[in-house]
Amino acid sequence: MTSKTATGREASEADAVPAARRGWTLALAGMGAFLCSLDVVVVATALPVLRTHLGASLSDLEWTINAYNLAFACLMLTGSALGDRFGRRRIYVTGLAVFTAASAACALAGGAGALVAARVVEGAGAALLLPLTLTLISDVFPAERRGAAIGLWGGITGLGVAGGPVLGGAITEGLAWQWIFWINVPVGLVMIPLSATLLRESRGPRPYLDVPGQILAGLGMFALTWAPVRAPSAGWDSPEVAAALAAGAVLVAAFLLWERRAAHPMLPLAYFRLRAFASANAVIFLQAVSLLGSLFMITQLFQTGLGDSPLETGVRLLVWTGMPMIAAPLAGALADRVGPRPLMAAGMVLQCAGLGWLASATAPDVSYGTLVAPLVVAGAGTGMIFATTAGAATAAVPAGDAGVAAGTNTALRELGGVFGIAVLAAVFAHSGGYETPASFVDGFKPALWVASAVAGAGVVAALCVPAKARAVPEDSAGPAEPAESAGPRSAASGS
Repeated sequence: MTSKTATGREASEADAVPAARRGWTLALAGMGAFLCSLDVVVVATALPVLRTHLGASLSDLEWTINAYNLAFACLMLTGSALGDRFGRRRIYVTGLAVFTAASAACALAGGAGALVAARVVEGAGAALLLPLTLTLISDVFPAERRGAAIGLWGGITGLGVAGGPVLGGAITEGLAWQWIFWINVPVGLVMIPLSATLLRESRGPRPYLDVPGQILAGLGMFALTWAPVRAPSAGWDSPEVAAALAAGAVLVAAFLLWERRAAHPMLPLAYFRLRAFASANAVIFLQAVSLLGSLFMITQLFQTGLGDSPLETGVRLLVWTGMPMIAAPLAGALADRVGPRPLMAAGMVLQCAGLGWLASATAPDVSYGTLVAPLVVAGAGTGMIFATTAGAATAAVPAGDAGVAAGTNTALRELGGVFGIAVLAAVFAHSGGYETPASFVDGFKPALWVASAVAGAGVVAALCVPAKARAVPEDSAGPAEPAESAGPRSAASGS
């Protein structure tokens, strides 16, 4: 099948999808993305309460977030592959069931260890959900409307990020921390039958699972994420961390070697020769390092450093976390017209500038009004990145491999989040502590400067995104040559 034939067939099938089904798909897939993003951050405003209620240490607090992200990142590519093989709707519904059950287990946890274990399972369920949300959307929207749909998906994801701190703070203060997990249960129970009934079933182009590739990728991601998670308590120069980094490098190298010879690779390596695919993934990794690391610190700044309650913290952070709801849909629609590069670069510039401004302005006696402007600037940049990186990564590959691209992009985002929390926590611990508000600020400022610098590196990666798109043949295992002019699929070219 030629690229032209494949593209025409895909466009015809997508055009034939009824508007009602598109609406339901966007709503249900968006809700899945909302739940996954919500549970990354909903714990953030409850961290001080968990520290006292469960007697949790700094390491325990990191694990309540990183246990979720660890399973999320390690199993993301596996979730995409299972969807391609057994049916994306079927695996999506399975992911909802696992996520819902694990949320109930989190709520019932009686100690830090039980909570962390349940968060691992919850992250595994999210790994089945999130990469398939983009695939389900791409399957029913034609190329010329896909960017706008993905922009709305980014806005819904941003709503999860925005709502997490507020919801977590309100529930922690008004009810109990357990209810930040109980709220997922009725939502999941409603979504499971709706998704099984209203979503269109589809499969990917590979008829067999790449089991060795999945094992090597999962173990490699686990080792690489274990190292930064353990580094703050064990030390970056400890044998444990060094061994984990070395093992991760060896396993990833083995994965890459295997993928070069596999008959049905889970991740065609030739896609990384596409500048659009490679640079979009670099941007999302660096953005996540900066964003999740700074979120971990900023939520604690408002409570430990400035004395706000959990609810006050969530509400005051809305000027930051709420901006993606506005910026992401606008950026998604603009990406169809101008391409992702200017929007990615501008987003990373704004995130870099906002976090640097916040680091400079923070002091033990700082007023909230002083922090509003830098938070708004950083949040606007975050929304622009949400909308454009996922679209650029999925647009650079054949439509049948949208799940692979989405899984890779999301796995790197979660990996970046784990590194970000670990690195910024290490910088914080080196320079400050929890003893007094002043000592907290002493550690907070250098940690935020690091987050700003990482976002600055993301600007460079964003400028490497090509301006125009070129489609990859549907019947190819990967591009024959690097596409030096890759950009959004919106131009009906498909990439």
